[in-house]
Amino acid sequence: MKVLVVGANGQIGKHLVSIIQDKGNMEAKAMIRNQEQAPFFEHLGAESAVVDLEGDIESIAKAAEGVDAIVFTAGSGPHTGKDKTIMVDLDGAIKTIESAKAAGVKRFVMISSFDTRRQAILDAPPSFAPYVAAKYYADEWLRSTNLDYTIIHPGGLTNDQGTGKVKTGFDLDIAEIPREDVARAIVASLENDSTIGKEFQVLNGNTPVEEAIGSI
Repeated sequence: MKVLVVGANGQIGKHLVSIIQDKGNMEAKAMIRNQEQAPFFEHLGAESAVVDLEGDIESIAKAAEGVDAIVFTAGSGPHTGKDKTIMVDLDGAIKTIESAKAAGVKRFVMISSFDTRRQAILDAPPSFAPYVAAKYYADEWLRSTNLDYTIIHPGGLTNDQGTGKVKTGFDLDIAEIPREDVARAIVASLENDSTIGKEFQVLNGNTPVEEAIGSI
């Protein structure tokens, strides 16, 4: 399976490309913003494509040609304004979904926010509400397609070393999870067709990732 990782230079994205490249039955194609980011992925033996997520659908679709799945891990980051939240977390996600359709790629994994239901927007602090709203509408757009989607809602992200063990479900109390374990949950979801058409929250836990995802 060849996987286009959108947002590959992000912290989850780098873990994801590394894990994919370590597997014998998968390979990653890293979609990055500029050529200066390419050496990290070249060192891993991964192909890269330089594409501006704020550009046109055609450029993203071209990067998606020949892949079997797309993972959207891009994010505007905590230190940008509402404008970047709209352009990356909302418009960038929707353009990537449309690019998957244009390129004939059915499998799509979205990395969302922990809770993107309408009430979560209303309950969020003013500074965080635009991000939750952007994720809400991006998730809704994906659900309305005929893509083989999975939506993953991770808890609070940390840079701790992954444990390889998680907790999955819905309506969970928010807790933390290492980005490395989120990446492992993505890979397990790609390998498990039972996650198609489903979404789940993922947190630190005691169940091996493959087992937890297999029970979705």
